[in-house]
Amino acid sequence: MRKKLPIGIDGFEKLRTNDFYYVDKTMFIKELLENWGEVNLFTRPRRFGKTLNMSMLKCFFEVGSDPALFDGLKIMQEKELCEKYMGKFPVISISLKGVDGRSFASASAALRTVIGDEALRFQLLLASKKLTDIEKGSYQQLIKLGEDSRGIYDMTNDTAETSLKTLSRLLHKHYGQKAILLIDEYDVPLDKAFQAGYYDEMVTLIRNLLGNALKTNDSLYFAVLTGCLRISKESIFTGLNNLNVMTISDPYFCDCFGFTEDEVMELLHDYDLDDFQEIIREWYDGYNFGEASVYCPWDVIKYVQILLRDRSAEPENYWANTSGNDLIRRLLKKGSQTTRDEVELLINGSTITKTIRQELTYRDIEDSIDNIWSVLYSTGYLTGRGRLPGRQMKLALPNREVRDLFIDLVKDWFAETTQADSERINRFCAAFPAEDVGTIQEMLHDYLWDSISVRDTAVRSTMKENFYHGMLLGLLRSQGSWLVKSNAETGEGYSDISIQTPDRIGIIIEVKYADDGNLEAGCKEALEQIEEKKYAEGLKRRGTKKIINYGIAFWEKECMVVIA
Repeated sequence: MRKKLPIGIDGFEKLRTNDFYYVDKTMFIKELLENWGEVNLFTRPRRFGKTLNMSMLKCFFEVGSDPALFDGLKIMQEKELCEKYMGKFPVISISLKGVDGRSFASASAALRTVIGDEALRFQLLLASKKLTDIEKGSYQQLIKLGEDSRGIYDMTNDTAETSLKTLSRLLHKHYGQKAILLIDEYDVPLDKAFQAGYYDEMVTLIRNLLGNALKTNDSLYFAVLTGCLRISKESIFTGLNNLNVMTISDPYFCDCFGFTEDEVMELLHDYDLDDFQEIIREWYDGYNFGEASVYCPWDVIKYVQILLRDRSAEPENYWANTSGNDLIRRLLKKGSQTTRDEVELLINGSTITKTIRQELTYRDIEDSIDNIWSVLYSTGYLTGRGRLPGRQMKLALPNREVRDLFIDLVKDWFAETTQADSERINRFCAAFPAEDVGTIQEMLHDYLWDSISVRDTAVRSTMKENFYHGMLLGLLRSQGSWLVKSNAETGEGYSDISIQTPDRIGIIIEVKYADDGNLEAGCKEALEQIEEKKYAEGLKRRGTKKIINYGIAFWEKECMVVIA
């Protein structure tokens, strides 16, 4: 029987004990032990397996863990390494993913909850004969609940700031072995704090927490941190000289996060989906981590899950739709025409060259457009296609999924910007019932030059048509009194756009993309389709007095409008 697909499963023990499919990443342990520093920071985009790898490290190193979890996995072939390290260390493992709140008070309470819950795992310390009463008292401060019984830990911020160091010191003394510290999604509290307006307070708290735990901590064997961004040393890693950083640019641990080509092909073969190799490669491959090209695991698993039910299912934007994508919106809103031209180049399959800064504070992101490019690279919206001197890098969109996302956000941005000029847009829309083809064509041409065109030969004509269709639809929907429908059934098929005005004028618009640049032929084809499919029938049944048919053809930033 096929194993279950691990949708949203990021706990290694749960995955291994419940017969889920597992892409073996256990050689990450070997590479880490061969290249570790005292503090190791891995930055990777979200949904690329960071949390699962951290859970795997905990299960491997922690005292009392079950070695059977690793049966049949590659790391078990490293017998000397397993003998020396497996199950030999106290492990403190926390995730800061949920440290959020509208205020600093609520966010710091969330952080205390994360720390207190982890400390509760070590209640054996209360009975330890190796600890003094004073040391047991310091442990009790970490797990004491407030008197209101709401499950909120009573530790002060000062206690929280030293908590990880305190816990590692107590575990070291009890076990006679230094502790390993795992901190997943270390940068999330700073991101949330920046958005909510208490950034300075959270920076201080996180800086002191990490500084105490990671700097001159004699009870620390090593630490591993993960996150999306490498937050600048001056911000939270002040004075930390033992930081070993592995970003997506570095030639280390390249295949430890994300799925490699071989891993994806094996997964597809195991589920009898070999025929889908090319489409999955087009949509979800293309991320360059160091010297490796990798797929987004979340995308691959989600699409495989759907294909097992429906082999005709089209791929979707699974990874891109799990975030607000605010950075791209900011890029479009803040950027100049040059910036939008660069976005156009990316959408059309070209590369752009940018200086990449991988050490930033969240405030830096807002300072310049160049910093937004750097963050888009670090978070997976862009990928490297070659390094140049002076920290410069050629950047590209990694795959079809991210390109579709950019195109959708460009359409949204265009709609927002055009709505602001109500007088101009009203004149454009009024030209349709007035049958003023010249004004429609001239103004639509101007709008095209203000926006972004899709001309990449690798993009299918239907996708290009959808892009221009979406732009036109956004303009026409500005008329609140019009009934504007997209892809509505109006006859024997679905017209691109149908409109009914308050004075009962019906308008049908069919959009075509002229791949060969022959706009006239595109318009002719559009009008013929309106007639053949009888798109006007639906509007006639709704009592329109007059119906106007428009064929509109696009090619890059050129257009032609024809009326019938």
